Amino acid sequence: MMKKIISLILALAISSVCLSGCSDKTKPDADHPVTLTMWHVYGSQTRSPLNDAIDEFNDTVGRQNSVTVNVVSVTSSSAIDKALSASANGEPGAEELPDLFTAYPRVAEIVGEDKLLSWNNYFSEEELSAFRDEFISEGYFGDRLLMLPVAKSSEGLFLNKTLFDRFSAETGVSTDTLKTFDGFFGAANIYYDWSNGQNFTQINDFYNYAYIGMKACGSEFIKDGKLNLNDNAFEQVWLPLSKAAIYGGICLDDGYAASRWKTVEIISNIGSTADILYQPEMVFYPDNTTENITSVSLPYPAFIEDKPAAVHRGGGLFAVKSDDERKNYGAYIFAKWLTEKENNLSFVTSTGYLPVTDDAFTELFADTSVAKNESYRNLYDMMNDMMDSFRLYSLPVYSNASDIQSDFEQNVKLVLRSTHNQYVERTANGEDKEAVLNELAAVSLEELKKLSEKDM
Repeated sequence: MMKKIISLILALAISSVCLSGCSDKTKPDADHPVTLTMWHVYGSQTRSPLNDAIDEFNDTVGRQNSVTVNVVSVTSSSAIDKALSASANGEPGAEELPDLFTAYPRVAEIVGEDKLLSWNNYFSEEELSAFRDEFISEGYFGDRLLMLPVAKSSEGLFLNKTLFDRFSAETGVSTDTLKTFDGFFGAANIYYDWSNGQNFTQINDFYNYAYIGMKACGSEFIKDGKLNLNDNAFEQVWLPLSKAAIYGGICLDDGYAASRWKTVEIISNIGSTADILYQPEMVFYPDNTTENITSVSLPYPAFIEDKPAAVHRGGGLFAVKSDDERKNYGAYIFAKWLTEKENNLSFVTSTGYLPVTDDAFTELFADTSVAKNESYRNLYDMMNDMMDSFRLYSLPVYSNASDIQSDFEQNVKLVLRSTHNQYVERTANGEDKEAVLNELAAVSLEELKKLSEKDM
């Protein structure tokens, strides 16, 4: 009996040594450090709060664990989509896939799910249970967690309050008018007349507008992986938008809204709550004079007043699976550090995003003064109200989602630019404004359908 016990102890000891040795070989150490390349989107137009966080990681936990994160590219989500596609397909001149990148779920198809790291092979069940359910669920592909939430956002309405107050004093249009899309579009057209032909606003994502609008109408924008533009609900959503754009209240140019704020080409925009990072505090007029401004964050306008809704957005962190297990484990060390409460709060409140764990979320909205900047506190107070009363939807993931979304944005602008130009020309020649507007809105709907059918 004693021999059996001794044999069992020896077997367990050998097993323990083997496991310990195998485990050590999978982790970075001073003799086997790892450097992880990274592409991300946080701060492509200005300073990067994520770069600041990464510097802190590299100097502390990263150094202690022999892990360095090297940011190679800070750009937009659409640019990352294209770059990842080029890398994954081995296109001439393309960069190698980075070890880490931030993107939307749609990129899993572009890169290939088999090439991506499953975070749930590294995070324990207890660690994963700390994340907010609605955020982490978006990152699962089957039973594999390929996209880890690190920062989430919604959408809101940003307003140059300084200039809007002057407009309001002369026209009677108040911020209450902007609570619904009907009021918002009406205000846009009044501003166009009041300002002698200046756009009131820019909508950064027409795709999101249509998606939420059709949800509000009880229908689906995407059906069987295709745009559902023949649905009556889409017409309900499209006509008010098209009339405001054809009239002139909405900017239809490409590029960032923040740059148009600076030159007073617009005084508002609808987009990600993270747009707060780019809001200017000063504007420049054509005569080279400048003015300090105050901006405010308002809730996403409602399609149906008593049923407000918006998207929750913001991509997540992906890791490309490596043959070197030390790199995979190093990616986990960084991801775990970035999503810990203190680190995550510090990062997201510098960018206008939401934290991703329950504890951090609760702490932020219990006291928004954790955000040091006044405009950011205003944003989080607004978002706190949205969290209580809005229904938040994540965007659908389906085949070719990235291309379909990109094509839709381009087609919307193409159709509306054309019909706006026709409206200006025809009304200048004396045609009835309302009759021309209604006619061209209907034309724009049919033209958009035709263009979308060609792309599918």
